[in-house]
Order: sequence, then structure tokens, then C-alpha cells
Amino acid sequence: MGDGIQAIYRSKLLTEILLSLNEDSRKLSQLREITGSTSQVIIPKLRKLEADHLIETKGREYFLTSAGKVVASGVADSFITFWTVDKFKHFWLRHCLEGIPVFFLKEIGCLYESEVLKDKGMKILNVYNNQLKIIKEADHIYGISSVVTSGYADSISERVKEGIPVELIVSLHVAEELNQSPYLEKVEALKDYENFKLIVMDQDIKVGLIVTDKHLSLSLYKKGNVEYDISTGLFSSDSKAIEWGERLFWYCKGRQSS
Repeated sequence: MGDGIQAIYRSKLLTEILLSLNEDSRKLSQLREITGSTSQVIIPKLRKLEADHLIETKGREYFLTSAGKVVASGVADSFITFWTVDKFKHFWLRHCLEGIPVFFLKEIGCLYESEVLKDKGMKILNVYNNQLKIIKEADHIYGISSVVTSGYADSISERVKEGIPVELIVSLHVAEELNQSPYLEKVEALKDYENFKLIVMDQDIKVGLIVTDKHLSLSLYKKGNVEYDISTGLFSSDSKAIEWGERLFWYCKGRQSS
């Protein structure tokens, strides 16, 4: 099996066939079109995959077997992970990733359909303003906060009073700021709203997250694990990225509850 897996990664054509069949069944003519290869080149590869019990034929179409689905899914995940790391390599290299649990890093391919925004030139507060826009457009809000500002506090307060469900996890140093003016008064004004939950972690969080029904915003600490980067963030409206962000939020909330 080890030799078989290595053969898949060594062969571009085997990989293309598996990734294609991972999406749907294919005829030989479709595989020719997708791979750009001739039948004479493709057929020996198909026979190898059949001999390894990774694919089977029904009529004129090729399908993944149960084992083939596992292998093809793993191949797809590994490629999308690599592409995501490469696509945003400067973002990952310049930031501390320790705030993201390992098993969420393994699923970082979910963030492929994202973009990195920066404060640059005339676009001062570009990241901040886009985060406020996300909050304004949301029908529900989950957040992990490593920083607090009057703008964030006012935007969240406004949405809570409009009836939007909001759950926030804050780190220790943010909780300390919230216990002081002017934030203390804002938090006190929300305490009777059932659609608002504020959870204080018993440790500092090295990640900033806003995830709503429509958007994801992810911010991290700069390399060195000292300064939170408010000028750069990863943004997405892709459903896979939103689901990834929701899972990260619920993981952090569950860890605190336990």
C-alpha cells in the first residue's frame, strides 16, 4: 500500500484521474479531456488503479471504490492544504500559528477561497473597517477577541440591541479592559439581553476571529508571539471557510466550558 500511495504522488496522471473521479464518475473521453492525455496513456493507469481496487467500471464509466474514495479524498486534502499554504505563505510566515490547534491547521485547506487584506498607503484601517462591515451585515456573530476598541464595542452593542445573536470569547487582558470605563458601561447595558453571551477564557488567546453566517475574518499575532496584528487579516465568504471558523469557535468555547 505504501508503494501504491507513493506511485500516485509520483504520477501526475494518476493524481489527476483520482482527483477527477473524486468529483464524479467519468468516461474515458472525459478523462482524456480533463488530463490532456491520449487513451493509450490513460488506459494503463486506469488498469493499475483497478488492480489496486481503487476504481471500478460500470458500463462505460469509471467510479471510485470505497477504498478509492478514502485515498482520493486524502490526496485532494493534501493538495488543497499545500495550495492554501503556498497561496498565503507570506501571511503564515509573518504570523504566529500557535493560537490555532493542530487539527485545525490540518484542515487549513478550507481557507483556500480567501483573501488577505492589509492596511497600506491610503487604505488605513482597511482591515478594521472590513471587520466592522462584517459585523454590520451579520445575522449572527461568533467572535474570539484578542483586542478591544470603541468601534468594535459600539458595533457589537448595536447588533445585540437589534436582536442579532452574538457570542464572544475574550482573552484575559481583554476582559480586564472590559471591566474599565468606557467598556464596563457598554457591557452592563447588554447584560439583560438573552441574545448576548460573553465568555472569558482563563488564558490569553493568540487569535482573533469573527465568523458570521456570511463571512470569516481571521487575525493573528505577529511572529514572535508578542504583538497582535491589527493591520493584516484573512477574509472569506466561502462556506468551507465559515464552517472552519465556526468549528474553531465552538472548540474554544467547549474547552473553556470543560
